[in-house]
Amino acid sequence: MKSNRLPALFLASALVAVAPSRTTAGVIRLNTPAVGLTADRIGALPDAERGAWADYLARSQAQMKADRDALAAELPAGATPPPPPQAVGGNEHNLPLDRPAEWYATAEARAVADATVSFQTPAGGWSKNQDRRIARLPGQRFSNDAETMEQNPANFDAPADRFWTFVGTLDNDATWSEMRFLAKVAAHAPGPEGDAWRASVIKGVHYLLNAQYPNGGWPQIWPLEGGFHDSITFNDNAVANAAMVLRDVAHGTEGFDFVPADLEVRAAEATRKAIDVILAAQVRYGGRVMGWPQQVEPMRLTPTSARNYEPRSVASGETTDILMFLMGETDPSPQVQAAIRSGAAWLEATRVYDKSFEMTDDGRKLIDKPGAGPIWSRNYDIVTGQPIFGDKDQTIHDDVNGISVGRRNGYSWWIGSPQKALDAYATWSAAHPAD
Repeated sequence: MKSNRLPALFLASALVAVAPSRTTAGVIRLNTPAVGLTADRIGALPDAERGAWADYLARSQAQMKADRDALAAELPAGATPPPPPQAVGGNEHNLPLDRPAEWYATAEARAVADATVSFQTPAGGWSKNQDRRIARLPGQRFSNDAETMEQNPANFDAPADRFWTFVGTLDNDATWSEMRFLAKVAAHAPGPEGDAWRASVIKGVHYLLNAQYPNGGWPQIWPLEGGFHDSITFNDNAVANAAMVLRDVAHGTEGFDFVPADLEVRAAEATRKAIDVILAAQVRYGGRVMGWPQQVEPMRLTPTSARNYEPRSVASGETTDILMFLMGETDPSPQVQAAIRSGAAWLEATRVYDKSFEMTDDGRKLIDKPGAGPIWSRNYDIVTGQPIFGDKDQTIHDDVNGISVGRRNGYSWWIGSPQKALDAYATWSAAHPAD
């Protein structure tokens, strides 16, 4: 009988990499901004690769112009547009996907579906953090207002245009959640009354296909906005959630049985490409195979930074999400199986016991707590394997207790969620014994 235990040699080498003795703590370097997808960067590619990326960028630019023109056309010249929609919490608060099946046939669910359709962008996506119970007014922006955001070049998160940002995104569960919700409601309206909801879902499928990079990844925002938003985004499980929707579309499951056959074929191919890019983006350094980053540079697939306090790293939360997605494959290839085993081994090696990240008299801190754990650092240095922590001033620290109180309190620097991947791996590995 083959063993299901994680490779001992990997564990030993990884533990050496992530847990050396340390006598000092402090700033180890500064974070640097990610670079977006530009014509100049595409021009530096080999001739054989350049065309697909140039076509992609041109498609993005054309779609942004079409989106802007469509919004402008909704109001007569000189009319004052309605104020932007008010920002609210994530979709789980107002776009539920876990209600009993019969609820999606109710008047309440149908009203939410109609309001959801009203906020779909001309490109076919949705913005984030909006109350889906309130319909969009003619001329009202597709996204929330960002006028209060600081236009500071030192802020990696500052939008290029405060009046046009996140107009179509996978961030915070957007777009894929709307598609799944509409499919659930449409399943209870098989006749003409459900046609608008089905049409919206099909438009969303086209959005995901158009937004997918030539190599299979997805940016955080499409049409592209630049900066780290152009990175292939594993944060918020964006790539995996897009791929899972398309996988269900390809199989005609989860209420997507109305999607035309040609789109099912394209969705299946897009899902395969997404898995390919996930495998290619797994972090390797010095002979070690680790987990996955929060985001990667779109063409070279190297880890990139995001906000000022989010450095290039191997990320335990994103690794958890990706492993759960890969373990959902019904017939995993040898390459997928190898990625799962090495990712689980990395999580096994980096977990920490007898520590807790909790509120103290001086804000949240990592403290000794016998019996606590396991927990994982949110981010690990790509080269050393050490936990790393960022601050709003772009400094990167090797001790979470050394960053500002506000940033310690405002981010989950140590997390316990990776344990669910290891629990699932125990079952998965029993069903897929290593050769």
